[in-house]
Amino acid sequence: MSEEWRQMTAADLGRGIGSGAIDPAALTEVFLGAIATHPDRDRIYAVVTAGRARAEAATAAARARAGLRRGPLDGVPISWKDLYDSAGVATEAGSRLLAGRVPARDATVLARATRAGLVCLGKTHMTELAFSGLGLNPMTATPPNSHDPSLAPGGSSSGAAVSVALGLAAAGIGSDTGGSIRLPAAWNGLVGFKPTHGALPLDGVVPLCAAFDTVGPLARSVEDAALLTAAMAGASAPDLMAASVEGRRFLVLATVAFDGIRPLPAAAVKGALARLTAAGAVVEHAEVAAVAAAMPLSATLFAGEAYATWGETIEAAPERMFPMVLERFRSGRDVTAAALLRDRVRLEALRAEFARAVAGYDAVLLPTSPILPPDAARLLSDPAFFTTENMLALRNTRIGNLMGTCGISLPTGTPCCGLMALALPGRDRALLCLAMGIEAALART
Repeated sequence: MSEEWRQMTAADLGRGIGSGAIDPAALTEVFLGAIATHPDRDRIYAVVTAGRARAEAATAAARARAGLRRGPLDGVPISWKDLYDSAGVATEAGSRLLAGRVPARDATVLARATRAGLVCLGKTHMTELAFSGLGLNPMTATPPNSHDPSLAPGGSSSGAAVSVALGLAAAGIGSDTGGSIRLPAAWNGLVGFKPTHGALPLDGVVPLCAAFDTVGPLARSVEDAALLTAAMAGASAPDLMAASVEGRRFLVLATVAFDGIRPLPAAAVKGALARLTAAGAVVEHAEVAAVAAAMPLSATLFAGEAYATWGETIEAAPERMFPMVLERFRSGRDVTAAALLRDRVRLEALRAEFARAVAGYDAVLLPTSPILPPDAARLLSDPAFFTTENMLALRNTRIGNLMGTCGISLPTGTPCCGLMALALPGRDRALLCLAMGIEAALART
């Protein structure tokens, strides 16, 4: 039975703890044992916090015996992307530039999750400073794609996704600036939720672009994503019991999101939309001009802020970086403050235009990524291929960040192909409820 625990949802594990069928200490030992014996452990986990995990599990077990559980996930073990500060443990954001960085306190969201009873298994590998969607990191470690280890895992929350997909954590916490939760979720068969920017605090989170950085979970189910988000918010989760897509209106975002899409993702999304229609959803297709107008602003807004944040640190030791990621940062070197401010004002106007265009729909739907995970060896040996695939991989997810939406990626049933739903800012709870209905519809054959 214990091996089955590794494939269960976090919510089901929590229910097992609540009923007395699962002991949190035993559950944590199962995950720690699986991590210790996995051949790719060192490519997935940057550090395993076994002592902390055992101590937290023991107190969770005592609470469960006393009937004093703190919440539905009390005693469930999860992983954390290595840009969340954890007291006394190295937090290096996948970068040799930050080697030996040991914070004195936990990030706010980690502290809240701990208070909710979640068990911290350790910190997972990631793209350097979170600035690539492919998940490759030859400077520290590249996790294997859970479907095929020769393929890129998706990033930048690569280890977070793979730790869950391979049963080395019940769920993982990642971050999303341009798609770094939703893309690896799609490429590893998981649910990935990006809350509205600012919905969860960034205190103690190593930054990339503070104007877009977002905290969020990678999990096996929408229910898990909702519960994890609530734990990090210090709030109650939305009621998902009545979730349904019947009568709900969806806008499929035409043109930009489907430009250059590869055959398998296209077929997977087409099949997913058919299942939603069969379940009673109203699905319409249309362009939204604001999206196409916003895409060119990415170079200024993302690269400009990223270089402003890290340029001085990078230029002190550029040889410590993977050249392709270094080049991405340096693409923002010549962005002026005037250009950055001008494009931020322009983006706000486009966000308002987008909101008006989609206000009559429950969610906007599009492929999570127009491409499949590329061959990792070719990415490392072919810089031009790396650049084109990285930009394509993140193109669709970046729409959500630019438009300021909350967003969720759900498995379509086709490996490495996700369906993404976006909702207007602040509609996080409504989107999670809707996603529960989408998840149920997609599970139908």
